[in-house]
Amino acid sequence: MIDILVDELEGSLWVATIQNNKLLGVEIDPAEEEVRWGSIYLGRVTRIDKSMDAAFILLDEDGNTGILHNADTHIIDELGQIKKGGSDAIGKTLSPGQMIVVQAKSGYLPRPYDDDLGLLHEDKNVKLSMDITLPGRHLIHSPFMAENRISKRIHDTKQRKQLMQMLDNVQNIQGCILRASAANTQTDVLIRESKILKEVWNQLQNFFKGTSPQLIMQGPDALQRTLGDYAHETIKTVEIVTMEQYQEVEEWCEIYAPDLVTKVTPVELPDQEMDLGLFEYRDILDSIEALFHPYVILASGGNLIIQETAALCAVDVNRGADNRPSLDVNLEAIKEISRQIRLKSPHSVFSNL
Repeated sequence: MIDILVDELEGSLWVATIQNNKLLGVEIDPAEEEVRWGSIYLGRVTRIDKSMDAAFILLDEDGNTGILHNADTHIIDELGQIKKGGSDAIGKTLSPGQMIVVQAKSGYLPRPYDDDLGLLHEDKNVKLSMDITLPGRHLIHSPFMAENRISKRIHDTKQRKQLMQMLDNVQNIQGCILRASAANTQTDVLIRESKILKEVWNQLQNFFKGTSPQLIMQGPDALQRTLGDYAHETIKTVEIVTMEQYQEVEEWCEIYAPDLVTKVTPVELPDQEMDLGLFEYRDILDSIEALFHPYVILASGGNLIIQETAALCAVDVNRGADNRPSLDVNLEAIKEISRQIRLKSPHSVFSNL
């Protein structure tokens, strides 16, 4: 069983997942985040780059922009059929000034000035796609996908086959990706969620016409992402400090996770003014602070050095001083590296350090 803890720090939403008082994951929505992963925009094509076979899209009046590669485009032909991009140059599909609906496949968080060089880090454009997806708790609705699919996180071949057979026998679920948690979920729950996601899509289409770039729907917040990622686990409590967050979580659970409504618990702390007081109260603040360090100490005495570059994230495994066999150290390191990958997820603030 797991506990989910929700707290705030200077306008940023922090969500931690723990099991037996051990940190499993952290998701953060920074207050200064300008584009959130999963957000849907009505954008304007500003430029076609033939060399990159991509289009640059203005997302809003704040000047946030994104890049849309040809493979992530589609058109709807005269027969109403969806045709994926890529076969023709993007310039034959899109043109400057055209308004299109796109979804952010990466976020944008302004980086601070470099203390040593005094230079601003170069920020890449937000990656965009015209293939919109709407994540629920057990399903991900993809309006432009005719068939149903199984999440890539489900690796068991037999289980994937069973899930596809189940989907083939349910006519009310179409254009959905089953998340890992759907494997142990009743069919009527999945049908209900599918109807909800389709209705959300129908409502969104009312905002797809206009001449001004604008945000249509914000991407899932840190808690929604966490509840989706851990939907296959048994959740004991969702502890929340602020009343505003409590009300928002309760409303989301009433729609997507009715079984969790009674588990959403407001927590009153002795020191209401303390930063991340809930994390301190549950004794996980030290584990979170350790995420800011570029190294991890292994139980055996070895260590990991984690260093991010512009092109990749490098992990160096060191045995330490006890000269343990390399295989033993590597096996231990594999478990910790996988844990660090979950903790330093692409949606968390730690990926921007």
